[in-house]
Amino acid sequence: MSDSVVSPEGNFPMRIPRLVTAAVAAVLAMTACGSNAESGDSGSGGEAAGEFKPLARVEIIAPAAPGSGWDQTARAVQEAMKTGGLARSVEVTNVPGASGTVALAQVAPQKGKSDLLIASGLAMMSGIITNGTDVNLDDLTPLARVVGEYEVIVVPKDVPFNNADELFAAIKADPKSVAVAGGSAGSADQIFIGLLAQHYGVKPADVNYVPYSGGGEATTALLGGKVQAGVAGLNEFAEQIKTGNLKGLLISSTDPVEGVTFAQTATQIDPKLEFQNWRSIMAPGGIDDALKGQYVDALTRMHEGPDWSAALKKNGWNDNFLAGDEFATWLKEENARVQTVLADLGLAKQAG
Repeated sequence: MSDSVVSPEGNFPMRIPRLVTAAVAAVLAMTACGSNAESGDSGSGGEAAGEFKPLARVEIIAPAAPGSGWDQTARAVQEAMKTGGLARSVEVTNVPGASGTVALAQVAPQKGKSDLLIASGLAMMSGIITNGTDVNLDDLTPLARVVGEYEVIVVPKDVPFNNADELFAAIKADPKSVAVAGGSAGSADQIFIGLLAQHYGVKPADVNYVPYSGGGEATTALLGGKVQAGVAGLNEFAEQIKTGNLKGLLISSTDPVEGVTFAQTATQIDPKLEFQNWRSIMAPGGIDDALKGQYVDALTRMHEGPDWSAALKKNGWNDNFLAGDEFATWLKEENARVQTVLADLGLAKQAG
């Protein structure tokens, strides 16, 4: 399934066992290959900068195993930055565990580190809250939201619901009568279902949500009549919708998408329901404004280049690029929304 808040101030306490932090410390030890701060390449960056100065060396932490969405995103950034001449050396290190919070626990204390980045996203935001950990996204420097994927609601072709309004009317009348297949607890799938439940006046925790480990299992459950509806990233159900085995009730986009038909878009129900399972690039907290500007400039140039466009097309990602202060502001708003939903789902844990 898809990868897939916090207070409006963006504060969400987190706790990671000390032994876990110690165990991953060696994995993230930085090799002495030059520093952006020491090389004189920090520059002012951003739109106010003059000629762009390439980064000397960057290590990108992918907080999940090779082949995961985070890994794919980190390696796409690696390739685009290298081929675009935006950094002389770019490495990717995988540090999986606990929805990305194992990697976060190691990166967050490295305040001011000048050659370290980390892939983040909705799954990490959710993991922070559901695991009740003691480090948080406020310990990082937001740089750019880079990709996203829409969520979709489907039903088997013979199920009588034709849109999300009809589906949630049935759920509201008898929540247990409609089983909804989705990803793991606290995933983007369940968060989106929770947002819809709130909109339709259903207590999110009352939804009969059935978690599966992958899109294949959920599809089998849908086609086998074990569940009445499903939620996942667009790419996981797209082919079954095209063949007519599944009906597309809702896509979490503002506008219809090419090639796949849905009865409704999020905007047609409520613009606030627009939703993407997003991924981003962040840096440790405490970096200076010059280096932050250079990072934002590099990622913006990457986004504008042909290699990044090719990566988006290859992976079926949405181009929802948002950088710098605009991304930081949006991140706090997203935190508040996700925190509320996870609390209503009974999944939010308090650190302490």
